[in-house]
Amino acid sequence: MCFKASKHMTDKKPYTYQQAGVDIDAGNALVQRIKPFIKNTHRPGVMGSLGGFGGLFDLSQVNCDNPVLVSGTDGVGTKLKLAQQMNDHSTIGIDLVAMCVNDIIVMGAEPLFFLDYYACGHLNNDQAAEVISGIAEGCRLSGCALIGGETAEMPGMYIQGDYDLAGFVVGVVDKTKIIDGRNIQAGHRIIGVASSGPHSNGYSLIRRLIDDNSLDLTADFENSTLGQKLLEPTTLYPKSVLSLLAKETPVLGMAHITGGGLMENINRVLPEGLAVEIKRDSWPRPAIFNYLQELGNIEETELLKTFNSGIGLCLIVPDEAVNATITHFESQHLAAWSIGQITPHTGQDVTLV
Repeated sequence: MCFKASKHMTDKKPYTYQQAGVDIDAGNALVQRIKPFIKNTHRPGVMGSLGGFGGLFDLSQVNCDNPVLVSGTDGVGTKLKLAQQMNDHSTIGIDLVAMCVNDIIVMGAEPLFFLDYYACGHLNNDQAAEVISGIAEGCRLSGCALIGGETAEMPGMYIQGDYDLAGFVVGVVDKTKIIDGRNIQAGHRIIGVASSGPHSNGYSLIRRLIDDNSLDLTADFENSTLGQKLLEPTTLYPKSVLSLLAKETPVLGMAHITGGGLMENINRVLPEGLAVEIKRDSWPRPAIFNYLQELGNIEETELLKTFNSGIGLCLIVPDEAVNATITHFESQHLAAWSIGQITPHTGQDVTLV
């Protein structure tokens, strides 16, 4: 059977992909625009150039005797909606990188390379370039290379101005130096390292509080505005942690404090039979969390389960390493405190004292 076009069909104006809402030329222009950002992230091991079908990395260029690759992927959740609401896309890319690299650093892995996925309904090159420049900055600050990604223009999937982000990182750790928590014992201490704010978790609740209370995001808040405080980018921990490990400081386990907060993340790295005891008053809680708690009448346990509450990373160390660990992070311009200890499990995963 042969399909034959009717005269009516052949008289139609020819369709183009651009008429359907996808501008390939704009995408190509974006690639050229972001090349300088990406070049600034290059490190030994990067091969090839941007624009190929895959990113190349030469693992032989990494100083590691028994290399084990560690990968992670994540997004930034509904913090994106806040960035879009404020029309400020300058730091959301840093958040994207941080949420990925902070996950793999807890195993002692050095981030090597990163790829991003940027999806939108209609490509706005200014907006996309602002986002991707933030991703490149996050990579540069983490010591990993941005070696590729995908920009997807999908009309009908997103409303005007909306976009979505996802990231993927690969790192490496020597097989003999993987930090997996297996040697953690009762009595070991928990060091909490400061966060910059809510990071990229709890924003569905934050946005609900903004809407229900008709909050003005331009209102003054701690020498800034409320909106700027809530968009503060996630702290990048890799370089400070790697320099600590290079000193051979005994670190037995680490936890990135993300969704689930302090109540649900530390115990993810503990062996069976152990629990967490946290001293609630052992660190100064940033004002933004007290503000959110009061605004939403949020119970203490709910707050600690939803937000990082000022602690973005936890390290579990023996007693003799406490002072050296805290001093190291302070030298990296990151506040740190001894916030608790590991205890035998007696029915509760986390106890607040």
